[in-house]
Amino acid sequence: MVKIQAPGESPRTKRIFNVLGNIVRPLMNSLMGKTWKGFENLPQGGYILCPNHLTEIDPLVVGHAVYSHGRLPRWMAKESLFKPPVLGWILRETGQIPVARSAAGAGDSLKASKKVLDAGGVVVIYPEGTLTRDPNLWPMVGRTGAARLALQTGAPVIPMAHWGDQELLPRYSKKMYLFPRKHVTVSVGQPVDLDDLRNGPRTRKVLEEATERIMASITELQAEIRGETPPSKPWDPSEHGQARTGRSFENPDK
Repeated sequence: MVKIQAPGESPRTKRIFNVLGNIVRPLMNSLMGKTWKGFENLPQGGYILCPNHLTEIDPLVVGHAVYSHGRLPRWMAKESLFKPPVLGWILRETGQIPVARSAAGAGDSLKASKKVLDAGGVVVIYPEGTLTRDPNLWPMVGRTGAARLALQTGAPVIPMAHWGDQELLPRYSKKMYLFPRKHVTVSVGQPVDLDDLRNGPRTRKVLEEATERIMASITELQAEIRGETPPSKPWDPSEHGQARTGRSFENPDK
């Protein structure tokens, strides 16, 4: 039984998370072995969690780990995910945060995220914005949303890396590979040092510097898990003729 450390949450929200947790946790434990490292680095109050993004099953891996350590995660997720009846109901009832493409919608997302953080909650943002395009699945160039939220709210940014779930469900695959049983490692790092960037103007240069620090921390964690040396420069889709979004990222015209 997970002891939820979320005094500001409503009883209804806790009940819904508990029902989902009782379904997802046994399922994930049956599909994959796990190693969790560095979870003592998670703060007690509100924080922004920034994981790498390998495959579409990542949210279950991250959610399993965070929930099992007593917190209720809220993702910033694209608004189209809120439209299917069942999934949309789950996302709304658990307080997930829709992200719209418009500037006004993005502002609403930041306000909703700030409300969660101010209440001592956990906001999960994939700073890459989508599944990595790197051919070897290293974290790629990040977007500035996580940095912007961190500098606006003062909330700590916690880097997270995971490796192994891509063997169960490869990137954009429609097929799961159940056998042999897979193993995932999830590692949490120290808060990213953004103190020198918090008090000045939030210029584009400042946001990019903060984003680079966040991505570097995630990459360092993943390199440790993999026991490999990461690329000297993160993969940038724009430099390789790739679309930033969509499954057909190898050809932007598709």
